Amino acid sequence: MNPAGQVSPTEVPSETIAPPATRLAPPCTLVIFGAHGDLTKRLLTPALYNLTGGGLLDKDFTVIGVDRLDGSDESWRQELGQTMQEFTKDPNAEFYTPEINQGWWSDLSGRMHYTKADFTDVGQLEALKQQVQGNAIFYLAVASRFFATVVENLGKAGLTQQSEGVFRRVVVEKPFGADLESSRALNARLLAVLDESQIYRIDHFLGKETVQNILALRFGNGIFEPLWRSQFIDHVQITAAETVGVEGRGAFYEPTGALRDMIPNHLFQLLAMVAMEPPNSFSAETVRTAKEQLFEAIRPVAPENAVRGQYAAGTVQGRAVKAYRDSPGVAADSVTETYVALKLEIENWRWQGVPFYMRTGKSMTGRLTEVVVHFKQAPFAMFADTPVDRLAPNNLTLNIQPTQGLTMGISAKIPGPKMDLAGVEMRFRYEDAFKLTPNVGYETLLYDCLTGDATLFQRADNIEAAWRVVDPALRAWEADKAGPELYAAGSAGPSGADALLERDGRAWMKLDRAT
Repeated sequence: MNPAGQVSPTEVPSETIAPPATRLAPPCTLVIFGAHGDLTKRLLTPALYNLTGGGLLDKDFTVIGVDRLDGSDESWRQELGQTMQEFTKDPNAEFYTPEINQGWWSDLSGRMHYTKADFTDVGQLEALKQQVQGNAIFYLAVASRFFATVVENLGKAGLTQQSEGVFRRVVVEKPFGADLESSRALNARLLAVLDESQIYRIDHFLGKETVQNILALRFGNGIFEPLWRSQFIDHVQITAAETVGVEGRGAFYEPTGALRDMIPNHLFQLLAMVAMEPPNSFSAETVRTAKEQLFEAIRPVAPENAVRGQYAAGTVQGRAVKAYRDSPGVAADSVTETYVALKLEIENWRWQGVPFYMRTGKSMTGRLTEVVVHFKQAPFAMFADTPVDRLAPNNLTLNIQPTQGLTMGISAKIPGPKMDLAGVEMRFRYEDAFKLTPNVGYETLLYDCLTGDATLFQRADNIEAAWRVVDPALRAWEADKAGPELYAAGSAGPSGADALLERDGRAWMKLDRAT
């Protein structure tokens, strides 16, 4: 470790570091339903651009964009090319690059073709058969209410049928249902057409390097896993806070809310990475079974352990923000939550008695996604005759965004003749140790789908088990006419979230602290 407390990869013998996967993906046709949508423009296209630059796509890999609007190959390529150029102008964007590599873009755009079709019309989908030969992936970048319809029509058109050596896969974006009942109904309709092995339920959180690093941290280092249990850990906090509000997405957000948007997918996947039992191997089914066993062990959340809030007018980082209810597409008397805090209890040997606190919200005082593992205090009777009456907390922060890395809080002696301790931090930052390239988190997931690795994708039982945990809170909120507690935009959330931890003698980590 260098003097700044940062890890340098040169301090580890190079032969001990596994080389990155470079296996070429097989030839395939990627069919994107929702070719003109924001997801295609801002996430899928940059990911494909990076895979092209990485030399991971077969020479026969092609992309077909499908949408209801008139268009041509050239007009679609130009539309996507304009969006790619926008990424060179905003350093704060999720995907920012000073310039677009024209060689990479020319290679990718030359593979892209556009087809006008209505995916609710089986006859129009049947016309795709002439363009889709051999391996194919159908990406549903459309509203969730159309997921089952598209899959059923693909089946009727004969496009989902696999044969020896030829795969047909479907990628489904979140949300996977709106509650336990609807998630079961959606899974039933998908599985009536497809085998589970053909369905790739995608969560872009799992494509982030720092999320995958949780597994590397736990299972690739002998110093952490022995402490990863109730004997040594007091509690765990999982946070996904945003400074942005609904930003013109009120019509989408109003029937969804913070819990449905973030908890059963993004935050539960973080929870799984942190809390699941060590899998026997990293095969897809073994890892997903370990997640399922964890979710089954989580007690359904009691209404008193669930807090919801909605942002009112305020100021976020010097910017005036109007109330959620004043946003376009939002009802004036809306009871949709823009903030959620939960206390979860896991009933197994490893985690019995260790609460897991989750929170997510919009228009908050800081943008932060992290997991903080709080260790139990060390005995400090030996310091009774010194100025030390309370030790600094020991915690391990898994920094996901905007900071990427790891932060460990420990106590150390302050230089001088007296035994006086202070809290200090040891930090690892990805940008200091590795050369980072701009990415959106979909690169790994698209590559895994192409190569048939479902490890980072959710299985039907994973989805339903997560909904089972939060369903009681949803039902209680539907019956509660009082609605969510208001909090000022630019604050740390509603006071009820603070009370949730205070009653256990704990407190949330500050959102606006330096990371």
